[in-house]
Amino acid sequence: MTAVLNGNSDLARRRRIGITRLVRHSQFALLAILVLAFVLASLLVPYFLTWGNLSNLLQRNSIIGIVSCGMLLMIILGGFDLSVGAVGAMSSVAAAALVAGVSIPLGIVAALALGLAVGLLNGFCIAKVGITPFVATLGVEVLVTGLLFIATSAEPIYGVPESFTTIGLGKIAFLPIPTLIFAAIALATWALLRFTTFGHYVFMVGGNKDAARLAGVNVDRVTLVTYGLGGLYAGLAGVVLLGTTGIGQPASATDWPLSAIAAVVVGGVPLSGGVGSVGRVVLGTFLLGIIANILNLTGISPYWQPAITGVVILVAVGVDSYQRKRAGRD
Repeated sequence: MTAVLNGNSDLARRRRIGITRLVRHSQFALLAILVLAFVLASLLVPYFLTWGNLSNLLQRNSIIGIVSCGMLLMIILGGFDLSVGAVGAMSSVAAAALVAGVSIPLGIVAALALGLAVGLLNGFCIAKVGITPFVATLGVEVLVTGLLFIATSAEPIYGVPESFTTIGLGKIAFLPIPTLIFAAIALATWALLRFTTFGHYVFMVGGNKDAARLAGVNVDRVTLVTYGLGGLYAGLAGVVLLGTTGIGQPASATDWPLSAIAAVVVGGVPLSGGVGSVGRVVLGTFLLGIIANILNLTGISPYWQPAITGVVILVAVGVDSYQRKRAGRD
């Protein structure tokens, strides 16, 4: 019996080592693919390697990158959030109304507070009520969207002062401000996961919730905080979106949930939880962004773009899953 247990332990250890090596190597492979796509686009696609286009690429993808950092936390935890688009639209509209009618600081604070509140509601439904992440976040998404349409009659909110658009359209030196915000959020998320006890708890809960609970981790609290952060990030992205468009649009950000999940999974982060890194999300975000930018510059119909993006996602996830299975068998 002891020999069998030791054999199983050695097998598990070898599998963990194999998967760890795979994660490290696949991240280098993803970086190589991103560099190759950039070089090929620079050589073959007209106007790609112009600062106007590159600045636009950074600006547009930084918004979804902020959302993706929050999605990463929830996916590592073993869940995800389908309400981030509704949260972004709600935060954008609330900020627009307050920025236009009261003050800019109040509008930003209110948008962030609303995002945090909806995230905590998601976490409560999942942790305390026991609803699955898919059903809980889908229900919250429908609820938030319905309330937002009722409150605004589905009409956009205008009157945002031009000075506010600096958040979305301004630059510091040569970098767009949304890119700097994305960089700050990515760095903060990396530090949270790498250096804090809470970050280690997120990995533990995502790897094995029951084992984490037996180890003394307050799983419900970790879930609440994680989804709260996801909502907060989506609220911040809504503020940046408002700074980009200057209009609080209730019907905006509908593609955020799938785009954020796509950025995470293309980065090689499994939906099973317990594994992931911010660097992968950054690479996945900009790889998808470069692909979309190439399609736009080459005049390919926008109807083809989701299909091509879907193929990229399926290939990336399929290859990663196959490699993980092989690493687990070795």
